[in-house]
Amino acid sequence: MSLVGSRISGFFYRNYIRGIYFKRDAEKMHKSAVNLGKFLGSNKLTKGIVNLVFNYQDRRLEQKILGIKFRNPVGLSAGFDKNAELIDIMQDVGFGFVEVGSVTAKRCIGNKGKRLWRIPEKKSLRVNLGLNNNGALEISKRLRRRKFKIPFGVSIAKTNCKETADVKKGIEDYVESLRIFKDIGDYFTINISCPNAYGGRPFSSPLLYERLLGEIDKLGIKKPVFVKLSPDLNKKELDAILRISGKYKVDGFICTNLSKKKGQIGGFSGKIVEKKADKMLRYVYKKTKGKFVLIGVGGIFSAEDTYRKIKLGANLVQLVTGLVYNGPGLIGEINAGLAELLEKGGYKNIGEVVGNYSIKNN
Repeated sequence: MSLVGSRISGFFYRNYIRGIYFKRDAEKMHKSAVNLGKFLGSNKLTKGIVNLVFNYQDRRLEQKILGIKFRNPVGLSAGFDKNAELIDIMQDVGFGFVEVGSVTAKRCIGNKGKRLWRIPEKKSLRVNLGLNNNGALEISKRLRRRKFKIPFGVSIAKTNCKETADVKKGIEDYVESLRIFKDIGDYFTINISCPNAYGGRPFSSPLLYERLLGEIDKLGIKKPVFVKLSPDLNKKELDAILRISGKYKVDGFICTNLSKKKGQIGGFSGKIVEKKADKMLRYVYKKTKGKFVLIGVGGIFSAEDTYRKIKLGANLVQLVTGLVYNGPGLIGEINAGLAELLEKGGYKNIGEVVGNYSIKNN
């Protein structure tokens, strides 16, 4: 029923529901989607219905990575569930894992004015939300001692305000959030690449990045730590970040965040960033020779997109924009499609595919 349900719901979403949603303000519709998700995840009956309609799983998609069991490689990227309110329902939709946030030490209302635009002809979004979230203390209270059927990570960024533009204050902000969340979640992501915060992306600078990692290291974090990279890094900056990361407690990278275009407000997701993200993913995999776990993000709208990311070197993938354009049935469609692609390729497990394209085209 889940695969049939995913395909039927996908058809209706793309041909009918999306047209209605896209006539309304993007951010207001996102808030409505969050409220609907909270309701659906609040009781067993609605959770059961969602699970029956959408949740498709296949044993061949299971992996154990960094001690964490993932039932499939498809995750919800940070930026959708900013306040960690949707894990209950996303596990029933069929995701293999969820990343919440980005969370900041202080509560943040984000940037002013219009902050979210759809670009249908490009299958993309322009985002200038500015790390709006309820802050580390409130969000951590919601998650403490909660158990979920899927792993969840916590994306940590520095609070979007003038004060944290100071390097020392910015580092303290990251460290404070990590200290609050130290015993919550399955992994952490250090978001150094948000293009929409006050002061830009200072910790993408190798010198400041090393200062940040040095302070984070003092916390003695035992859980896996990922770093979310900007697709706009040049090769010299990226090489330095990879080299520095090898000296500290960094287990993997997320390739990539939003792309910033000069002279335009906000960062771009979806198909606009796809080529940049794929190029960086492949480069990092080949450069580090599998030393780090990689999560591919950017332009995932199908099983074929997901499979390509994995062949380029991704152990896992994340998406948000594809969910906006194709609806919740997309996750079941991707997982079923991946199982079919494994069958065609003669693979027994999705892990066997990781890096195949990069290795063969070295």
